[in-house]
This record gives sequence, structure tokens and C-alpha cells, in this order.
Amino acid sequence: MPKETNRLTLEVSGLSNGTLAALQAPEWPATNWPRLLAVFVEQPGAEPLPMLGEHRVESGLLRFVPAFQMEPGLRYRAVFDSGQLPGAHSLAAGKVTSSLQIPVQRERATTVVTQVYPSADVLPENLLKFYVHFSSPMSRGNIYEHIRLLNEANQPVDLPFLELAEELWSTDMLRLTLFIDPGRIKREVKPLEEIGPALVAGRSFTLVIGGSWKDANGNRMKRAFMKRFTVIAPDRDPPDPQRWGYKAPPIRTREPLAIDLAEPMDSALALRMIHVVDGLGRTVPGQAFLTERERIWKFLPQDSWKSGHYSLVVETTIEDLAGNNIGKPFEVDLFDGVSKRLERKTVKLPFELR
Repeated sequence: MPKETNRLTLEVSGLSNGTLAALQAPEWPATNWPRLLAVFVEQPGAEPLPMLGEHRVESGLLRFVPAFQMEPGLRYRAVFDSGQLPGAHSLAAGKVTSSLQIPVQRERATTVVTQVYPSADVLPENLLKFYVHFSSPMSRGNIYEHIRLLNEANQPVDLPFLELAEELWSTDMLRLTLFIDPGRIKREVKPLEEIGPALVAGRSFTLVIGGSWKDANGNRMKRAFMKRFTVIAPDRDPPDPQRWGYKAPPIRTREPLAIDLAEPMDSALALRMIHVVDGLGRTVPGQAFLTERERIWKFLPQDSWKSGHYSLVVETTIEDLAGNNIGKPFEVDLFDGVSKRLERKTVKLPFELR
């Protein structure tokens, strides 16, 4: 019983070319197919249930393709009646019956949470989001049933997350973006005034990813994941690239350029929104990565560094852990007046290698 596009099929071999040609002839009535080859689902204490499907002649075989995928654990019976073949000399030529049962596969729990960002164990009260990374693609839907935020008494925090209908997964289903409800962060809005902040400075919390969550293959996770952290005062200061420092790598080497970002930054955005260009404005090819709890941005060039002028190009929409952009705190509304420098989409920080 081979597979076709992840669906099991039944095949009959050994038929002559002439017989196969007759089965494909226009005069062969479609009503004869179920009498020639039929598949049933066997039910204890009840009549077998015929399966719907399509009969095909291809690659020298007679094939039955079920309309629905066969289910593990159910028992099936296939009946091939050679007496129904075109040109058969007798209807009593004989029936061949085959029973089969698709084994139930044992669940293989292998998927784990590989990392949660921010990776630090001290986070601001107005933290905007977590990134949860998995070792294998995960299933979509009802994610908030498997995620909890616990306080110091191991009691669930009431509605801490922004529960979006459209879940924020990466295209490979390996990374989930999990937002703290902005209404629990911004001042002078009802959720914050009525319920209070989700995170409270001076207290400890635990982010729990439940082990019953299933991956894309329908298997439960290998184990639950917990991230414990302490909360400090809110961060309402926008990132300032002028405060960043750098360690210049030696020329004629591939040692990484290291940038001290002065504070931990949003991991995904820092990797995407910081670039190195040469004196002609050309992007320097290489690989960026973060260290020191997402405070140090490093760039490993594809080729050895050459002497000359370079610039670090930073998009102004980069965020720190509280969602503050360059020149714009998170609490500034999109329609409020903002400093003119926000009209610049990037900030350039020149440096020279000798």
C-alpha cells in the first residue's frame, strides 16, 4: 500500500497490458469500478462501510486512491474481483480479499523551546514582547492555552498578553512573537488604570510554556519551559546611537566588529536593522549576531577587513526592550508631534579602520 502525497493508496499489479487498456477505454462504465475493486472500513458489530475514492490506471497498475486519508488504528478490507475484469470468462473467476490495519504511531516528543528573548533575567516593567524559539515547527491555533505568566505566588497574571486573532509566527513556524498587552504598559489608558501593569517593578515572574502544546506533526513537546525573571523600573528613554561604543577590528583579519548598544535591544530587530557599509555606501557582506544579553552587536565580515572609512547604518524603527524607537518613546502616539529627526529613516555612525 504505497503513499501518494501523504495519502495511502491500494494498488493491484499483474494485470495484462490489454486488460489495463480496456479499463481505460471509454466504453468501460464507471459503475463497474466498485464491483472490480472496493475498499471498506470494518466496524465492530456493524456492516463494513464502503470508502469513497478514485480508481486510476497508471504506471502499469490499477490503483484506488481514497477520498480521505486512512486513519491509524482503524481496520480496512480491500476486495478485488477478477471476474469483473473486461473479457473475464467467468464471474466466478475469484475474489481476492486483503485486510489491513494502519498501526498507531507512538508519539515522538522531541520538540523543545530552544530560547526565549530577551534572554536577560532582569527586565523592565514596560517590556513590550517576548520571542519564543522552538526546535521544530509548531502548530497554529489556541496558543494562549499553553502560555502563562505567573507571579511570585505562582498565580497566573490576569490577561497579560495581547491575544491577537492572527498569531505572529515566523514563516517557518519556529519563532512566536508574544506581545505584552500595550494597554498594560502605556500610562493614562484604561487597562493600566483599572487592572494595573502586567509586570511590576521589584517583583519576580515566570513565563511558562506548557508541555502539552503540539508541534506541526501533532506530537506534544518533550518538556515544558520556564523563564524566571525579575522586573525593574520602566524604561521610557529612547535608544541613542550617539551613546553607542565600538571596538574596531584589526585590518586584514575577519575578527568581528563589536558595537556596545548601551542597553539590551530587541533581538530580532537588532539583527535586521543594523548594517555596515563601506566608504562608497556599499553593504559589507557578513553575519551579525548578538551577545551579552542582546547588548553587544557583533558583525563577522565575509572577507577580511580593509583599511578605509565605514559607517554603521541603523534604522530609526529599531526598538529596545520597551519598544522605544530612536528619538521616540513607545508612549508617543503615532499622530502626536514628533521630533523632526524622526523623518530620517536611518542614522549613520561613521568609523575608520587603519
